[in-house]
Amino acid sequence: MKCMLCPRRCGADRAAGETGFCAAPDTALVCRAAPHYGEEPCISGSRGSGAVFFAGCNLRCVFCQNHAISRGAAGTALDVPALRDTFLRLRDGGVHNINLVTPTHFSAVIAEALSGLSLGIPVVWNSSGYESVDTLRQLEGLVQVYMPDFKYADAALAARYSAAPDYPAVALAAIGEMFRQTGPAVLDGEGILQRGVLIRHLILPGSAENTLRVIDAVEDHFPPEEILFSLMAQYTPMPGLEAFPELQRPITQAEYDRCASYLDFSSICRGYTQSPESTGETLIPAFDGTGVT
Repeated sequence: MKCMLCPRRCGADRAAGETGFCAAPDTALVCRAAPHYGEEPCISGSRGSGAVFFAGCNLRCVFCQNHAISRGAAGTALDVPALRDTFLRLRDGGVHNINLVTPTHFSAVIAEALSGLSLGIPVVWNSSGYESVDTLRQLEGLVQVYMPDFKYADAALAARYSAAPDYPAVALAAIGEMFRQTGPAVLDGEGILQRGVLIRHLILPGSAENTLRVIDAVEDHFPPEEILFSLMAQYTPMPGLEAFPELQRPITQAEYDRCASYLDFSSICRGYTQSPESTGETLIPAFDGTGVT
């Protein structure tokens, strides 16, 4: 069957061994499944988020922090029963949620694994935001929290860094579908997000204007008191950026201050900002198969 799961609609027959843009086979590949404390406070909490990191990616940004697993077939192949066991094992370990990291290209198998599974904690869909609305509709009722990136309001940047000039329109439509499914953000007594949408945006060096336009788009399209927004400053230059000299540095304090100030003066009133001191590789977990059996 030709794969049409994501907006690229590349048509690869993954069941027959073909790989498309995501470089992933038909079976889910998992590189790590363990408590993770590097997310926003409403996701990580005190007991950690049960993060399941999938290999491959349908966006594959040139600056990806998880480039060690997003470029191709890393990880361990898990079928539906093994995925279910992984989710249950994390749940039984006391995590606040099941956090599916870069899951888009495995949507079908993940939906099957979640179907009929009673976890008792939220499932978090942690993605690039480059999603097909039709695919997202197959997740309705299975996912309680959506945590999409909104990387680009600038189509030229999306083309240069992610080969996806349609990203701004696609991401807005996808996030709109996510919000339709979940409704307003709801936190429990511990401050843990139980339902809703948390939109993340990473400030890129030299691209503060893109960040301002992202903030504008979020403000224009979503009720500011009903979504959460996270402004991230942790950009860290990764290997292989020789063709992108502008990306070979962290963001400056002036870039951060401009973006954070703009957010402060917007109507977006719920969420998080991250200090530029967060840069570096300490937030990147070891993709060593921890928790994968």
